[in-house]
Amino acid sequence: MLKNLNPLLTGDLLAILADMGHGDDIAIVDANFPAASMAQRLVRLPQTSATDALDAVLSLFPLDDFVELPAAAMRTPDGRAPIYDDFEAQMTAAEGRTVGIELIDRFAFYDQTKAAYAVIATGERRLYANILLKKGVIRA
Repeated sequence: MLKNLNPLLTGDLLAILADMGHGDDIAIVDANFPAASMAQRLVRLPQTSATDALDAVLSLFPLDDFVELPAAAMRTPDGRAPIYDDFEAQMTAAEGRTVGIELIDRFAFYDQTKAAYAVIATGERRLYANILLKKGVIRA
């Protein structure tokens, strides 16, 4: 254990987050998502919720402020999953600015996940608990 470091941030996940560059994407996905067939690099957090995984990642990961919406999620049949409100609140708190989510088609989300630098597969059971994050920069 390390002081002041979220215990969900394993050595493998820390290395991935550190290796990512500006504009790289990482996906946090739920238990129903086909992560193994899509991930270039896969980190499994099977006992973890998507919101807990997002909190851990956001404790270190800057979101891109060069784009209007540095996060994307699937558009649902009803338009928007309730968990997206939680995701937006978490990102806004972590960034100190309002951060919204771009809603995209399911298959566009799959394509972007396949191109993402890494995928974090959680044990989340809430439906549509999947989010793509675009890495930003640390300003001097």
